[in-house]
Amino acid sequence: MTAWTKLANFGSGLEADIAVERLRGAGIPAESKGKDIAGIFGVGFQGTTARGVDVLVPDNLLAKARDVLELDDDAV
Repeated sequence: MTAWTKLANFGSGLEADIAVERLRGAGIPAESKGKDIAGIFGVGFQGTTARGVDVLVPDNLLAKARDVLELDDDAV
């Protein structure tokens, strides 16, 4: 079983969702974590959050995922 690791933290749910879909489109499984906070705007809020939203990918695909999203090594 492959472990999942944090690829990057995005400032909003919308940015994280776009990143996840770009990765999936490139054949890389991806998930977002941290959009479960309801806050004052409700569960479906896609705007900026105080702690951001993490995007996770399988460990063995981390380098490929960084390339797809054109992330630097310090993007985490």
